Amino acid sequence: MKIDKETVEKIAHLSRLSLTEEEKKKSIQELSEILSFMEKLNEVDVEGVSPLIHLNDEVNVLREDIEKQELTREEALQNAPLKNEEYFKVSKVINK
Repeated sequence: MKIDKETVEKIAHLSRLSLTEEEKKKSIQELSEILSFMEKLNEVDVEGVSPLIHLNDEVNVLREDIEKQELTREEALQNAPLKNEEYFKVSKVINK
């Protein structure tokens, strides 16, 4: 596939991007390099190689869900900019 100015402009339009002429030229070059690399990958012989779906054979490796308290309330509130004895104080975000 040949990347030209019209293709880049169409991609930019679909992406809602406003590109300068210099950015369009750079995009043409970069997209062409990407496509030529993909063409090189198509030359690789993958006959007999099954598609890789998972990186390893493990399925749903889960740890035991054990409740533990690693941080005390005092430690959690230690660096808070606004707090009282028990809670973080935050700015009001909903106006009625």
